[in-house]
Amino acid sequence: MALSKTRPHYNVTFTVLLLGVAAYSLLQSLVVPVLATLIVDLHTTQDTATWLMTGYLLSASVATPILGRIGDKVGKERMLVLTLVALTGGSILAALTHSVTLMIFARVIQGLGGGVIPLAFGIIRDEFPAAKVRGAVGVTSALIAVGGGLGLLLAGPIVGHLNYHWLFWIPAIMTGVATVATVMFVPESPVRTPGKINWSAAALLSVWLVALLLAVSEGPSWGWGSARILGLFAGAVAGLALWILVELKSKTPLIDMRMMRIPAVWTTNLVALLFGLAMYAVMTFLPQLVQTPKAAAGYGLSASITQSGIYMLPMTAGMFVFGILADRIASRIGSKAVVFLGSAIMIVPFVLLALGHSASWQIYLAAGLLGIGLGLAFSSMSALIVEAVPPAQTGVASGMNANIRTIGGAIGSGVAASILASGVTARSPIPKDAGYTHVFWFLAAATVLAAAAALIIPAARTAMAGHGSPENLRALNLLPADEDDEKEPSRA
Repeated sequence: MALSKTRPHYNVTFTVLLLGVAAYSLLQSLVVPVLATLIVDLHTTQDTATWLMTGYLLSASVATPILGRIGDKVGKERMLVLTLVALTGGSILAALTHSVTLMIFARVIQGLGGGVIPLAFGIIRDEFPAAKVRGAVGVTSALIAVGGGLGLLLAGPIVGHLNYHWLFWIPAIMTGVATVATVMFVPESPVRTPGKINWSAAALLSVWLVALLLAVSEGPSWGWGSARILGLFAGAVAGLALWILVELKSKTPLIDMRMMRIPAVWTTNLVALLFGLAMYAVMTFLPQLVQTPKAAAGYGLSASITQSGIYMLPMTAGMFVFGILADRIASRIGSKAVVFLGSAIMIVPFVLLALGHSASWQIYLAAGLLGIGLGLAFSSMSALIVEAVPPAQTGVASGMNANIRTIGGAIGSGVAASILASGVTARSPIPKDAGYTHVFWFLAAATVLAAAAALIIPAARTAMAGHGSPENLRALNLLPADEDDEKEPSRA
């Protein structure tokens, strides 16, 4: 298909992409601070309400890499439109319903919006000048994290001044506008991946991801040693092994295992797993800690939903500012060094919180440091992935990186919930203060491992102006072993 000679300026395209990414990232966390309110308004139980998050995570984990791969093949702009339509439809359904069952179904539909992330990264790589790619990827990555923080900040005022329906109407309006703008201003993809979609691999990927995330999400309530949880873990391992086997034998793999073996890819994904573990856990349990009524529990700050969001404001601001600055810093010291710096900074607030979390200044200080570390590392991790692979693999590679963060988040939330639940009894349903201390030590250990993993990320050498190094292209059989041709691939 011939491409139009007149293409919108890349900054116009970028604005549209940021609107869609912002709406999706808001939906990740808007529900978290108000689960107690939704339990009352929807006449449901804690276990059922938890599925408002579990269903979303399960859907996003399956959709993100698959939609990224389909976009690489049929066109990222087309798939972005379909993804935004699903996100808008799911948000409208959630906004209209008074049924917890329908809202869970709507949240599953919203999870399809996870495809926005790899598709946005792929479009940025297609449309931006090579020198601008890393900065644009960094800003987009920062917005993903910032949106999660803003969701925690805005949930209280939205419910307090309007009602819970507007938790979904606002993102629905944003994604509706983004859908129309995508049709008008986002050009057709110039880079495509040939071959058929491997649907058997997609099905196996879905099976093992759902089994794994369901096990780690429900482990605290079902019991980690229960037959159901052990069976799910066994199914996840078997499904993972079978999926890898199918992908290795496929001529058109859904996710190229050779690409996943590129040193810059697998090491960055390892850091992403550990960072996702820390970020999702802190966004879930730090607001819960500050909302704990001190009179009843003997600890906590007795904060309202809105006040708990304000406690998270330094984290949101830090992620935004340092997510934008990460590209400038990386241009001087390298993306690998920035990831390590962000990981090292993250250790400090978790240690501080483990040592003491009874005063407001401790929460504000820790939140600010967390924002700096997350902003630096998340932006640079996404840039490393985009730099490490050829253009045709951008969507699936960035989709898997985002997916691995989601898996890490589910694992972190599940383990942290188990740690807190260990001290809960029928007489004392509120977690003990020592439980939070143990959670913060656990997260500190995870960030120490993330810093160690960052040290083994190879130094980035984007010899092909942002289109993957010759070494990585040879690993994917896109360059012959004796060729060092640095010409940019055709975009026609």
